Amino acid sequence: MKCLLVSDLHYTLKQLDWLDHVANQFDLVVIAGDHLDISSTVTLDAQIVVVLNYLRRLQAKTKLLVSSGNHDLNARNAEGEKVARWMSRVRQLGVLADGDYLTLGDIAITICPWWDGPQARAAVAAQLASDAARRGSRWIWIYHAPPDASPVSWAGTRHYGDTDLVGWIRQYGPDMVLTGHIHQAPFRKEGSWVDKLGDTWVFNAGRQIGPVPTHVIIDTDASSAAWFSLAGDEEVRLDGPLVRPLAGAIQ
Repeated sequence: MKCLLVSDLHYTLKQLDWLDHVANQFDLVVIAGDHLDISSTVTLDAQIVVVLNYLRRLQAKTKLLVSSGNHDLNARNAEGEKVARWMSRVRQLGVLADGDYLTLGDIAITICPWWDGPQARAAVAAQLASDAARRGSRWIWIYHAPPDASPVSWAGTRHYGDTDLVGWIRQYGPDMVLTGHIHQAPFRKEGSWVDKLGDTWVFNAGRQIGPVPTHVIIDTDASSAAWFSLAGDEEVRLDGPLVRPLAGAIQ
């Protein structure tokens, strides 16, 4: 399976155009959260309409999976926690999104929502426990925030990762976690686009300006993953221990 991972597009239309152009080259395209941009002068409702149109086009070209991020929260649940309610409209397009589970051959994939409080966190914990009982021989999570205390959550001065995710990775041992959220991580000294926690590979493509987003291409048949950015390209093998790429990121 050849998978393209992007995240944190933040309503950058040129990057969405690029994604639309290349989507048919991949068996699977993952957008791991932050489709919208809360700092934009365009209202969230208008952004949602435009992004939904892009997702409809992408879904017609490949298998598309999307999760929500912190910029995607447009409503509140009964407990007052922020949620990405528009993800239900994503699902109406036939796109798998927050809370969904699917299998592709021997690969199982769990898509987690961004959570903003104890009720939503408990729902994610229950989702992972349920999916663990039916996981395939390989299990991939899509989860917007990277794990804490990892190079993929390093912003240059401190980590901004998810401590709960660290615990869940230790508990369940997924094969991969596809994340985003920390834009700078691949470009900072002591940061990275890839890490390995135990036997679990974790990826965060980061974010850059320009028409082409930073992205990771994962080839499960070739057991490789490669990162592409304005800082250069890097590749790692997935069939052994993590060997840091020789190419350096921007310091």
